[in-house]
Amino acid sequence: MRIETHGQQIEVTPALRDYVESKLARLQRHYDQPFDVRTQLSLDKPDHRAEATLNLAGRTLHCDAAAVDMYAAIDLLADKLDRLLMKHKSKLVDHHRGESLARNGEIGEIG
Repeated sequence: MRIETHGQQIEVTPALRDYVESKLARLQRHYDQPFDVRTQLSLDKPDHRAEATLNLAGRTLHCDAAAVDMYAAIDLLADKLDRLLMKHKSKLVDHHRGESLARNGEIGEIG
C-alpha cells in the first residue's frame, strides 16, 4: 500500500504524515492486493478537512471527513475508508453462491 499525503493551504508536518500512515495502515488487512491512497488535508475555516482517494484494481473510491481539528478529521476519514473498503469487498464476494436447494437439484425432484 502506498500513501501520498498532500496539503492544501496547510503544511503537512512529519507528525501529520506519520499519523495518516498509521491510521490508514489498518486498511491493508481488508484487501490483499496492493493499492494506492492519496490523501489531501485542507483547512475550511473553522473546520479541518481530510479527503482520500483510494485506487484499487479497476475501481476508485473516494471519501472525505471534516472535524474541529486535523487529527479528529483523520480519525473520521480512516473509519469511513474502512467501512467503504469493507462494503466494496463484500460486493466482490457473491454471497448467493452458497448452499441452496435449487443449486443442489432438490427442488425439481418429486417423490
